Amino acid sequence: MRLGPWTTWQIWRDRRGHLSALRIAAVVLLLLPLAKALIDISAIVHGARPLNDLIHRAGFWALVFLGLTLAVTPFRRIARYGSLIDVRRMLGVGTFCYIAAHLALYVADQGYDLGKVAHEISNRAYLIVGGVAWLGLAALAITSTDGMVRRLGGKRWRRLHQSIYAIALLGLVHYFQQTKADVTVPIFAAGLFLWLIAYRLLSWWQDKGELSSLSLLGLAVVVSVLVFAGEAIGIGIAFNVSPLRVLNVVFDFGAGIRPGWQVLAAGLAVVVLDVVRARWNNKPARPRTVALD
Repeated sequence: MRLGPWTTWQIWRDRRGHLSALRIAAVVLLLLPLAKALIDISAIVHGARPLNDLIHRAGFWALVFLGLTLAVTPFRRIARYGSLIDVRRMLGVGTFCYIAAHLALYVADQGYDLGKVAHEISNRAYLIVGGVAWLGLAALAITSTDGMVRRLGGKRWRRLHQSIYAIALLGLVHYFQQTKADVTVPIFAAGLFLWLIAYRLLSWWQDKGELSSLSLLGLAVVVSVLVFAGEAIGIGIAFNVSPLRVLNVVFDFGAGIRPGWQVLAAGLAVVVLDVVRARWNNKPARPRTVALD
């Protein structure tokens, strides 16, 4: 069956033109933040700064989908579900759509005064960081098509798209700079991104496509310890206290669950997934029954 050019716009279909449950799920996932904004529209409109609320929402979801894009590679291995690769490009382009909305809403919040926008972005540190990340994501989105892969060549294209790790780092820095008080969520997000990067480094170091359950367990523990230490050092510097005093309240769950525990829980959930999928794949096939005439 020959597919017409119109099928390229039907993102819910796979390359053969068939409906894809995975792609449909990805589309629904990408639209959920819009649905939530519509549900919260009354609170947003009657808030102190409606546009500012939407700006932060768009930026937050751009970071979430950037993380999901980076998670495709490890999770298609851990979950033994290679088809996940089919939605990585969708998630990446969706990430850029939200970051584009983030910028467009900021321009609207500045009264569409492009001169003022340019001045603000070039003179504020957190906006410079965010602007560089935005340009990087724009470059990746523009070159995400099959045609651009052929034009650039596979090697050059891969090198360009490896800049996603630097872009993710800039996005996290921008997120921290934007957060005025409680940095628990940014620290948790940084911990998850650290796990995603550490997974790739460990896979490269061990020269394996898949990591063992024991390696994943070690990865979860090491990353969570680094998150605990990083949070303690950061708070110690910010409030001029000893990081050891911060670590003393790690087990005080009455004061809240620290991001390190949340990262550890996420890492252990990945280990459980790996064990379950490994056992499922090794499950012996049921013998077929043969009907006798």
